Formats: sequence, C-alpha cells, structure tokens
Amino acid sequence: MGKGKNRRGVSAAVVEEVDGGLAELLPDRERARGWTLLIDGAPQSHVDLDDPAYLGFEYQRRIGHVIDLVAPPGRPVHAVHLGGGALTLARYVAATRPRSTQQVVERDAALVQLVRRELPLDPNARIRVRSVDARDGLAKVPDGWADLVVADVFSGARTPAHLTSGEFLTEVRRVVKAGGLYAANLADGPPLAHLRGQIATAAGVFPELALVADPTVLRGKRFGNAVLVASDQPLPVAELTRRAASDPHPARVEHGKALRDFTGGALPVTDARAVASPAPPPSAFR
Repeated sequence: MGKGKNRRGVSAAVVEEVDGGLAELLPDRERARGWTLLIDGAPQSHVDLDDPAYLGFEYQRRIGHVIDLVAPPGRPVHAVHLGGGALTLARYVAATRPRSTQQVVERDAALVQLVRRELPLDPNARIRVRSVDARDGLAKVPDGWADLVVADVFSGARTPAHLTSGEFLTEVRRVVKAGGLYAANLADGPPLAHLRGQIATAAGVFPELALVADPTVLRGKRFGNAVLVASDQPLPVAELTRRAASDPHPARVEHGKALRDFTGGALPVTDARAVASPAPPPSAFR
C-alpha cells in the first residue's frame, strides 16, 4: 500500500504485515514529511525525511546525545546499529557526520523493505542493512571496528533474551574500538529488576557506565525507557548530563557509586538464565 493523499491532502497511513507483526507508518500532522513507525501498536521510531537530524522520541534524542559525544560534528564515524526500525538513528549519523560508514542489523526483512520503499534513504548515505539476527550480524563485524554500537532491538515490545546477557555484551565490547561508546535502549517498569540486572551485566564487561532516564522511571514510578552508555574509557558525564537536562523532557544521568547503588545487588545475566525484557503495560503507549 503506497502513501497516497486523503481528501484533505494529508498523507495517508501505510499499514502492512511484516515479519514482526502489523507495521503502521503514521503521518506526523506537524511535520510535512514526518512519520511514526508502530509495530503491533507499539511506537518504534519517528523520522522526518526533510530533517533527519530531528529526533522526536525522547529515548532517540538521548542516544543522539551519545552519538554527538562520540566524535565532533562533521567527523565521520564507524557505527553499528542493532535493530533498525525506521533507520532513524542511522539517518541521524549520516546527516550530522557525512561520509560515516554504518552497518544496520535488522532481522525483519519485510520491515526493511517497507521502510526502504516508503521512507527512502539518502542514496549518498553509506548505510548497509543486513536482515539477520542481531548477534549473528554482530559476529561478522571485525574486532575494534566501531566507534559506536547502538542496541535498540525489540520484538513484540520486548528485548529478546539473547541480547541481554554478558556473553552478548562481551561480543559488543570486542567490536567497539578503544574509547568508543556503546548505547542501549532499555525498557522497564517497577520494580526495575530488568534494568538493575542489565546494569550489573554491563558492569561485568565495561569499566565505565552511565544511565540516562526520566527521573520518574528511575524511581520506579512508571514504565519507560532508559539509555545505558558504556565504554572502556571515562565517559563525558558532565556534558551528557547537561544535554539530557536541557531536553524538552529532562532526563537524569546516573553514574559511579550512585549507579552501582542503584543495581541493589542484582546479579549479572548470562545466556543460561537470560529472559526477555518485561512487556509494557497497556497504558504505556496512551
């Protein structure tokens, strides 16, 4: 189904079955070429084809801050994106750091086809998309190749179990070059057991961690997203804190002892005992 116009001249929604469920591309009434991607009713990505540097979702804006701290604006980077969605963050990197080389690993081949057709990429963007499992795709990336690895993988609004373990993060660290950054979109709600476990797991692989999230999510008051940032080198915490606090929906950055205390003694996750992240409550997307 193509993007036609309704009687008011507004782009019509595009609805198609993809491998992961029912995909909907909904036009943004405030942006002429803005689109939101939903899978089975769960919002996944927002894209503005006229302004790919615009990040409409809170968690994507926070990952955008991480991208901006990987390298100065305009300097090309090597980036790996685990989970593609509407390719929002890959578009952002291409727009803000031209000539970057990027690999996107998105298992849902039908979704990739839909996005490429309805939300075409800039032909000059050096973005390669592979439709394989995230861990299988990561295994093909050379040691120390990436300045940045972003994990934003959801299946049925849940992160698959095999992408929550220490073994998975060990593979991520193999791919990230010295001084590079890893950013993961995590989703959880009270009592935050999944989020605490993910921090404990990352702490066993990366020596430097920070967590960016809405204060109400960190207090366990509601279900929401948190962005975990990790590196083998000290993180630019002060600048990340400043940027997160200046967002339309300000976020808090936890690191150091406060972040260790936040884990509350949670144990690292291994492949043997990994489970998918919790499903969001029905109220999460209202």
